[in-house]
Amino acid sequence: MDPKREELHAILVTLAPHVYFQPPQNVQIEYPCIVYMRNNAATKFADNSVYNMKYRYQVTVIDANPDGDIRDKVAALPLTLYQRFFVAGNLNHDVFYVHY
Repeated sequence: MDPKREELHAILVTLAPHVYFQPPQNVQIEYPCIVYMRNNAATKFADNSVYNMKYRYQVTVIDANPDGDIRDKVAALPLTLYQRFFVAGNLNHDVFYVHY
């Protein structure tokens, strides 16, 4: 496992009772939870070489409670941007981008 993703996962586990990284469709997801996946990367170059790269993760808080506190905890993480909100299957989804 990538050490930086491992750090991010450890942080997310402190925020929600269930955390999943790119769960396959056969996994039974328990709610409330955080589902996250690698989404993009911010790369900086110097002298034709990469000298810094931060991955961007799409972090989705899924909760039956529209006023749950998990989304506020995720929003408070450094380098986090709130992306959007939607409801699917009677569950509230708050989507964030986290650079880590």
